[in-house]
Amino acid sequence: MAIKDIVCLLDIETDLTTAPVQIATEIASKLDAHLTGLAPLIEPIVPALMVQPVPDQFISDARNRSIEKARSSMERFSSYTKNSGIAFETRLLDITPGGLETFVNSTRLSDLIIIGQDNPDKPEPLRADLIEAALFDSGQPIMVVPFVGTEAFSAKKVMVAWDGSKTAARAIHAAMPILELAEAVQVVLVDGKKLHLPGDPGADLAVYLSRHGVDVTIENISSDGEGVAAALLNHIESQKIELVVMGGYGHSRMREFIMGGATREMLESMTVPCIMAH
Repeated sequence: MAIKDIVCLLDIETDLTTAPVQIATEIASKLDAHLTGLAPLIEPIVPALMVQPVPDQFISDARNRSIEKARSSMERFSSYTKNSGIAFETRLLDITPGGLETFVNSTRLSDLIIIGQDNPDKPEPLRADLIEAALFDSGQPIMVVPFVGTEAFSAKKVMVAWDGSKTAARAIHAAMPILELAEAVQVVLVDGKKLHLPGDPGADLAVYLSRHGVDVTIENISSDGEGVAAALLNHIESQKIELVVMGGYGHSRMREFIMGGATREMLESMTVPCIMAH
């Protein structure tokens, strides 16, 4: 599948051009894709337990501040992107807490959604909810960009986290245009013998990728009792991986929340961009 339509969720709690915009612009340029910057206008959240009614002026002022932040993010996006030579547009999304349909509906007819990881020191409103909504409800792959940022987007050395699941397969199909541009792709299995995959674990995927012209190797690593996410993060650092491709939430959201899971841990601790699909 070609990547010809990319949407990028804009950060509004900053005055800077952020890594998601930079990376989205570079990918759109490399793949000759159209890029849309989505600026979230978050409706003011009124505390449910307030004894006194909230003054109308308070709500009005809060909404005006939200509008100003959203418009500023669109101006930064346009100013940065217009010099790249790509086709782009901006959209203002009016999002109410608890109702993310506007955002999801704006992403379904796209090939890739790019979203920044939430920065705990400067959190974006509803960011965790928007990432989850994109992953579960859009039907499209997402690329999550770490808040630490990157100097420039590079996907020369890519890691594909393979467990034989349908979510991992979907992520690979979605990322294929980027994988085909990579210089080296590692198919990484964590505790491969425990995955109960037929034949030589990872070999079928390596053959499939090679038929697309991908230079691929297979790496079987051990979790050493630390968990899948920890093993992947250590491998990313030691191998200087620049991009990760993996399935997202192989189990239900509730099970992942209660039991923990590689997806949630990767989203919290990732250090390089990660393409996920559910």
